[in-house]
Amino acid sequence: MSTNPHDGFDLVIMDKVDSTMAEAARIAPHIKRATWIMAHEQTAARGRAGRAWANPLGNFSATFVYRPEATALQAAQRSFMAANALYQTLALHVDPSKLSLKWPNDVLLSGGKVAGILLEASGGAKVDWLAIGIGVNLAEAPEVTDAAFPPVALSKFCTAPDPEDFLRDLASAFATQESKLSALGFARIRRDWLGQAARLGEVITARTSRDSFEGTFRDVDDEGNLVLETPKGTVTIAAADVYF
Repeated sequence: MSTNPHDGFDLVIMDKVDSTMAEAARIAPHIKRATWIMAHEQTAARGRAGRAWANPLGNFSATFVYRPEATALQAAQRSFMAANALYQTLALHVDPSKLSLKWPNDVLLSGGKVAGILLEASGGAKVDWLAIGIGVNLAEAPEVTDAAFPPVALSKFCTAPDPEDFLRDLASAFATQESKLSALGFARIRRDWLGQAARLGEVITARTSRDSFEGTFRDVDDEGNLVLETPKGTVTIAAADVYF
């Protein structure tokens, strides 16, 4: 493991860890500055809703943990900020027209899932700390047989960057997004995200734990909720899996 200070954040690079999200939770109470944690290998990586996240060697796995001055809602909105930063970083390597952002927290490359985002926070009305986990299929796409959006690797389209080089560019893009959020508010982050949104204006399906909704993807509202126009009227959805 190596630890290096950078302008504005600390960087921890690990050869192997159970998961960068778990490591973030362990160190969060003790950090003095915002910290990026990157691991070359994870033994128990996880994605949204506790799903396993495959992490072949050469792919990118990192978590950014910090203490933003944010409510729980404002912390959750940072998933859109992270998605914008990921889009910008991936666009350094592939044609941006091949990239799109899938609500709520995935990046698609030619229709396949190339990256995912996971948020975890501690605290109440105000968060004590926020961890933003990011996984990117740089070198290899995991073998998944039942995925609605099959994994795809960046290496299929270009020479995959080294994970540490990718982190450098991502950290810079993330800092830019954080500055935008601070200066211009979530409205600007939301506008940028919608500019790259997958299937905006088209019919999609959103499945919650209780219901399934089919309708036209009209918007993301000021709280980050999905807005669908269905035959029964407008539906606002806070959390769901999206299919199209």
